[in-house]
Amino acid sequence: MKEYLNPEIISRIAGIGFKTKQPVEGSIAGLHRSPLHGLSPEFADYRSYTPGDDLKNLDWKAYARSDRFYIKRFEEESNLRAVFIIDSSSSMAYGESEFSKYDCAATIAVSLSAVLLKQRDAVGLAILNDHVQEDLRTGSTPSHLSKFIEVLKQVELAGETDIGPAVSQVADQIHRRGVVVVLSDLLTPLDRFYESLGKLQHAGHEVIVVHILHRDEVEMPFKDSVIFKDIEGEEEIFAEPWAFHKAYQAAMEQFIQETRQRCQYCGIDYLQVLTDENLAVVLSSYLHNRQFAGAKTHRGRMSALAGTSNQETQSEIVSNSPAPDVEQRS
Repeated sequence: MKEYLNPEIISRIAGIGFKTKQPVEGSIAGLHRSPLHGLSPEFADYRSYTPGDDLKNLDWKAYARSDRFYIKRFEEESNLRAVFIIDSSSSMAYGESEFSKYDCAATIAVSLSAVLLKQRDAVGLAILNDHVQEDLRTGSTPSHLSKFIEVLKQVELAGETDIGPAVSQVADQIHRRGVVVVLSDLLTPLDRFYESLGKLQHAGHEVIVVHILHRDEVEMPFKDSVIFKDIEGEEEIFAEPWAFHKAYQAAMEQFIQETRQRCQYCGIDYLQVLTDENLAVVLSSYLHNRQFAGAKTHRGRMSALAGTSNQETQSEIVSNSPAPDVEQRS
């Protein structure tokens, strides 16, 4: 059985930590900004004084300028609630003899969860294909990581990839704004998937999409005659890869680029990961960049784009965005 707890990865990223880019709602004091107002040292805004307010929060400089009493309000620090949504459709099993796409997703989720729990944050888990298979409520105790890993190990990869409706179902069950991390190969009907991301954004969540692919899917390295098998069905096709190698690579590159640009346009973090990459390096680089990136800006939400045609949407995204499955050979 695969082990998803990798001490090397965790030790590499623990010192960097994981911090949100937008306010979250937690239940205990923590590291992240909250939309609630309290007495932390970070100033938020003013409100008019009312009898009974603590006089130490009066802004005397504002009184001198306006001859009116104002109370300074401060942002509370809150703990984060992060939910990891992992695609468990059959296509995620590709590369199973070595390190499958699902293994990669599970290792990333466990590594980030270990860091979050160390920060006294809470993590939850949802595993799904075209429906929710497993749902682990958020928890913040050290023992919660063991439950998290146990659920991941018991999953059987099956079914077709249509994760949009299932992600929407999970969104309905998350009642406090936090961070939602979606890990998938995104070989799914994209309009329904984008619509579910828009639903998460509308609820105030910070959304991160981790796009996991096998290098075979990106580069199509096969040269001899190959039988391509539908990993989510029964169809088989005998083909000569050299005949369509360039066209396939161009189509895959366009798919990845459009997905990345659409996420960037909507203020969603997009991280592409290949299963043979060093995850310690990938995750540490990503978390380090988050420390300095600041809050994401978006020019539209996914839900607003889901109904537009691909050509219209892509044209709008490209003009506004920053520059930037098969079986083994028989």
